Amino acid sequence: MRRFKFINGKNWYELPKTSGVYLFYNKNKLLYIGKAINIRNRVKNHFQQPTYRDNLFINSINKIGFIETNSEIEALILEANLIKKYQPKFNVVWRDDKNYFYVSIAQNDQKIPYVYITHRPKKNRDRVSISVGPFTEGTALKKTLRFLRRVFPYYTSQRHPKTKCTYCHLDLCPGPQVLSGAEGDQFLENYKKDIKKLILILKGKRKSVLNMLKKEMKQLSKENKFEEAGKMRDRIYNLQQVMAHTHVINSLTGVVGNFAGAKNLTAPTNKILQSILGIKKKISRIECYDVSNIQGKQATGSMAVFTEGKPDKSQYRKFKIKLLEKPNDTAMLKEILQRRLSHPEWEYPEVMLIDGGIAQLNVAIKAKANRNIKIISIAKGKQELWIESRKKPIPLKSLPQEIYNLVKYLDGEAHRFAITYHKKLRKEKLVG
Repeated sequence: MRRFKFINGKNWYELPKTSGVYLFYNKNKLLYIGKAINIRNRVKNHFQQPTYRDNLFINSINKIGFIETNSEIEALILEANLIKKYQPKFNVVWRDDKNYFYVSIAQNDQKIPYVYITHRPKKNRDRVSISVGPFTEGTALKKTLRFLRRVFPYYTSQRHPKTKCTYCHLDLCPGPQVLSGAEGDQFLENYKKDIKKLILILKGKRKSVLNMLKKEMKQLSKENKFEEAGKMRDRIYNLQQVMAHTHVINSLTGVVGNFAGAKNLTAPTNKILQSILGIKKKISRIECYDVSNIQGKQATGSMAVFTEGKPDKSQYRKFKIKLLEKPNDTAMLKEILQRRLSHPEWEYPEVMLIDGGIAQLNVAIKAKANRNIKIISIAKGKQELWIESRKKPIPLKSLPQEIYNLVKYLDGEAHRFAITYHKKLRKEKLVG
């Protein structure tokens, strides 16, 4: 356990502006433990904007302890372990722990572990073998587990389908369970090792897990199992990225390690996008369409093209709308798509992203006819993503962060290209 640093209770302004855990003392009696993305600002709020609970102890604080962490995830885990160890009086009433969250590991009939979050873990119920906690914030805990699941995929229920589930395609699940023979024994042994590592991380033993992974990687290299050693190296890197992540506790959408801010269609991002859109083959080309006009005047359309997630500007196309100058975005979109699709020499994409809602989506679906192209549309007003063959849209904020970033980036580039051409036409008309 890292050592605490202490300051006088009145000198909260000396606290660091980093993520970490803070502790309030009355003499040597621990009153409260909290975590923060900015320790100084969080403690300042306790004193200057006290809650009802704060008022129960704020005037008796004479010492503040703190521990700085490298990330919010480390702060979340450290807080849980400190609360469990010291059980401070004013965190919550310990006789009623329903406000806490625990990560429980249970086993099914085949003794295959699965992971879930609960308020009241019971060791004699559902074959629970271990529970880690308490955690004070359910949302932050769920996000942390989602990030860690990318490094150590795990089951969340007793039974798994005989075929791959959605989480399997996202590399978040070990896959259909292998239950017999040497292959089954090896599968279970490796899976249980991963679960043990996950538990150690949740207990704050990140360094121990990293050392274990490094030893395993070296051993695989000695045995000339270079492909497996490479996978282990990637695990080490991903775990380091996850544990260094700095946007968990108070963020609206989670981002994952090295996928944060993804604009390029990397292999993991591609798999996630394929799963969301229901596409089996790899997505190599995406075309994005936008219409720009002022009440129908100087109406233009744009086609921005992305190959492997990167702008392919040599493939961009712009359209000067030929319709009567009336404000009708769906009719303009229909014209653009018909003109584009009349050029089979331009490679067809796997996905077309349309700027607009359900009306624009339907226009595009009719325009593409029987071509093997998936149509999606982004309704920026309601911040929703419509997907062909789905009855309801997906809120953008609920998308995985790398997909949210990618969709916004693609749409923004199409809009930029359309409005640039629109401004050019307006300028030419003014000059003429």
